[in-house]
Amino acid sequence: MTSPSRQPARRRTAVLRREAVLATVPVAVAALLAAAGPAAAGTTGGAGAGDPYFPLAGNGGYHVGHYGLTLRYDTGTRHLDGKAVLTARATQKLTRFDLDLKGLKVTSVTVDRTPATFKRGGQELVVTPRHALRAGQDFRVTVAYHGTPKPVTDPDGSADGWIPTDDGAFVAGEPQGAMTWFPANNHPKDKSAYDFTITVPKGRTAVANGVLLGQRTTGGRTTFHWRETQPMAAYLATATVGKFKVERYTTAGGIQVYNAVDAREATAAAPVLKKLPSVLAWESKLFGPYPFRAAGAIVDHAPGVGYALETQTRPVYDSAPDTSTLVHESAHQWFGDSVSLTSWKDIWLNEGFATYAEWLYSEQHGGDSAQKSFDRLYARPAGDGLWAYPPADPGSGENIFGTPVYARGAMALHELREAVGDKDFFRILRAWASAHRGGHGTTAQFERLAERTSGKQLDGLFHTWLYTQGKPGRA
Repeated sequence: MTSPSRQPARRRTAVLRREAVLATVPVAVAALLAAAGPAAAGTTGGAGAGDPYFPLAGNGGYHVGHYGLTLRYDTGTRHLDGKAVLTARATQKLTRFDLDLKGLKVTSVTVDRTPATFKRGGQELVVTPRHALRAGQDFRVTVAYHGTPKPVTDPDGSADGWIPTDDGAFVAGEPQGAMTWFPANNHPKDKSAYDFTITVPKGRTAVANGVLLGQRTTGGRTTFHWRETQPMAAYLATATVGKFKVERYTTAGGIQVYNAVDAREATAAAPVLKKLPSVLAWESKLFGPYPFRAAGAIVDHAPGVGYALETQTRPVYDSAPDTSTLVHESAHQWFGDSVSLTSWKDIWLNEGFATYAEWLYSEQHGGDSAQKSFDRLYARPAGDGLWAYPPADPGSGENIFGTPVYARGAMALHELREAVGDKDFFRILRAWASAHRGGHGTTAQFERLAERTSGKQLDGLFHTWLYTQGKPGRA
């Protein structure tokens, strides 16, 4: 993600069937989710997934394999009608469970087509099925809801979720915003497949993740059907709506590209978006095969937002991106989207990696070397905000999109590269993306992989650059 307020990169404009769906999540991921079950007490699903920075994010006791979201949005009144069908599996016996949903009115909930009782409490939708769910049982939850969705304010003061624009909505959910427009198990530990059926006024385009299966216009409204079959965290889902110029093509590697661009941003965006196939090809050589079937960009005109986000397969930009931002958000398709977090504390694994991809792109395309980028940052004085907290232990949700996570995270990778050499360094990046493809990773796992691949003891390097507050000394 990228932004002026979240330097240097996260938010920086400049710088199917039930069984089949559940089978899309790797065994290791399912095991991880099952391990999250004990966050619940007894037969009550936990109100959170156990994340220390966002205690109510996600839920315990079940895993969602598939979301079927049917949405109807009126851009004039900003009213949303929604129906969410969640195909899930209980990881423990459940007499009740929670979903994350904020600010919308729920009119009905069923579990396996049987009416269930429900109540609201803050961002929690608490569902009590008529019959208890057995551990290992597959079940289907249907939630009907409506209202005027509004964004949430994050600990650092920025907004995310369903953000209204003058012609539709900019929909970007990191870290909390998915719950502003659909009921979810809203933590990166829970990844799912998605179908989106989105109806908007004729003349508007609704863009979501994955592949566009079809669109039809009738009665003054157009309905778009999108499908993402690869596991995706809820915060990476989008349903951005606007007046967009659409470009579609397939790359030489078979990736289906769909770009949607606000006309007010089209002139500035065109030369950058033209580079997308070459950027993806370059990143594929460095990081391994592109992890998804689809790619593209949503370039909105949303001057009040202040950031871009790596929504899976199709990043959303608040304005025309520059090349560095395109490289950054594209790198997230490997680091953050395919390989996802198990805790927000580890977000440097997303942002440090995507920032270092910018450095590598510059180095290999006639710009500054990665060493020069490192040196420029290292020259900052000890009192600079760059050294305020360690990237692998930001300390709170307020800090997860700050400079240390991005810039010092990238610096840690450069120090690793210097320590192990280019051959082993790029082997480590490719192995990380491959071993955790479609799943999750932790900082500790990355450290072990780096040591195993290089044959070197690196605990001192990681301690200094990832876990120590203040400006590190250099030999």
